[in-house]
Amino acid sequence: MKAESEKERLSQQETLEHLLREIDPTDMVRVYHSAHNGEGHYGIYCALIPADRTERVLSSSQWDLRHGAGMPTALGKYADEEGGAQYLRFGSEDGIEPLVIDRMFFGVKEDYVEVSEEFRLFHNLYHDRKQNRYIKIDDSGNEDVIAIVKPRSVDIRLKEIRQFLAVKEMYLSIQFDCMVFSSKSLAEMGLAQGGSDERDGLAYWNLSYSVPLGNPGKRSFSVLQGKRLIGPFPKVKSGFEGFAAERANQYSDFIIGMDDNGDDRFYTCDPNLLSNYFGANPDAPHYVTPVNFRKQVLDKYYREPSKYKIDDGVLSCGALWHIRIDNHHDDKVCAMLGDLGTLSYQEQLHWRSYNFASSSRISEVTWRRDFLLEWTESDRPEHAFQERYRKLSEVCQENLGWQIFLPLAHGDEHHIQGIRVPATDEQQDFDSLILGLATILVDSLNLSDLKRLTPESRSTLSIQTLENVLKSCDTGGYGEHIDFLRGIQSLRSSGAAHRKGQNYTKAAANFGANSQNLRTVFANILWQAVDLLDYLITIVESQKLSALS
Repeated sequence: MKAESEKERLSQQETLEHLLREIDPTDMVRVYHSAHNGEGHYGIYCALIPADRTERVLSSSQWDLRHGAGMPTALGKYADEEGGAQYLRFGSEDGIEPLVIDRMFFGVKEDYVEVSEEFRLFHNLYHDRKQNRYIKIDDSGNEDVIAIVKPRSVDIRLKEIRQFLAVKEMYLSIQFDCMVFSSKSLAEMGLAQGGSDERDGLAYWNLSYSVPLGNPGKRSFSVLQGKRLIGPFPKVKSGFEGFAAERANQYSDFIIGMDDNGDDRFYTCDPNLLSNYFGANPDAPHYVTPVNFRKQVLDKYYREPSKYKIDDGVLSCGALWHIRIDNHHDDKVCAMLGDLGTLSYQEQLHWRSYNFASSSRISEVTWRRDFLLEWTESDRPEHAFQERYRKLSEVCQENLGWQIFLPLAHGDEHHIQGIRVPATDEQQDFDSLILGLATILVDSLNLSDLKRLTPESRSTLSIQTLENVLKSCDTGGYGEHIDFLRGIQSLRSSGAAHRKGQNYTKAAANFGANSQNLRTVFANILWQAVDLLDYLITIVESQKLSALS
């Protein structure tokens, strides 16, 4: 290797430029790093510096907080001596605190690093233990990764660091210590032993050259040691209640109809600017003005059933927010103009992208429930399916003490939550829903308990075993339901779970797929599933299954 290129490498100029670079608030900042290889050692450790100590800290390249420091300790005399000892939460009298803490267990247990508990609580971070990262959840339910912890590195997003610093009136000190070895001598590279200190704004460092002792093959090395300080946001930008400036709410405009020229008519969803039943803003549209959306507006929520829940007339995100919806239409979803204003602006924009002008009529179900205050059952197959599925579980528990359909495993719960008539005629959506329905109604049949009711049967097939049980109940009408289950199984096995062929074409034709669109086909399938559940509820409540036990 040429001496000139080795000289440049030992100067560590690229490393220094990276450490001193401009950092955007959205960037992840490395606040802990420990790496060793044949060419050198690289270390980063951080410290939280009180604002009134920054100049003193920037007078030296020496670290102000070492690995393993920052733990509680006592300072001064022993407790039984006059004056006693002083408890130091972070082991230092100068107010310097750790952001990342080394946890050391002296070889008895594995060492690890962790992010300051105060920082985690300040931002109410969720710990994703599988990936060892910390997630912040905003008011809309959106998730941002704020910190990533690995055995030899910790990265934290700068925005949240500076918000934390704002309230604490502190600076972040990114301390670095980088050693690079070379097989060439200092003389060959035209370098002299020794070093110098430099300061540039909020950074201070020392670069020195030396000769290693007892390290064969390494004839020289350089050490870059120092620190770089990052200041806080203003307190009003901390995002912390009591310090942050109150943020004005934002409201989107929505299409609420058309004017006489056929152009879309827009109006804000700000509830404070709408009329209501108490006489406010009489010339404005009413709070309960229906707004229309394409059904795909709900797909986002169906894709994340662990976070969102879509019920009959309600969409919710955990305990963060909910909105009443009219999801009783074939071709659209409606929401009230004022209710849209209760969503975050980001969520409003999602809904706005599916907004279209259509008849403002709400469904008969919503009209009776919300305006006539009448109890009304939903006329949608997905709502009927969910309600009957829950009822069958209840009557099975009450009358049998076991379930005809086994509860879904944790990894399969999304199937029941995602059952609905699809918003489009895409084959992918149809196949996915058939897979889900087969998981719920075929794969989940409780074979072991059903076989107890017909011990003479040797069948190991769940649908056949159910048929044998229903035959033994001496009740007619079960044939069409057994055929339905076999049809679902056939649809799944011949197409949804495998390459499609003639068997799939035949199975789909049995459900009318050759003459109807896939949305209508699946709606009819759901109604047949509801009939099956109703039939099983009747059988269980009649005690005929109990009599076989």
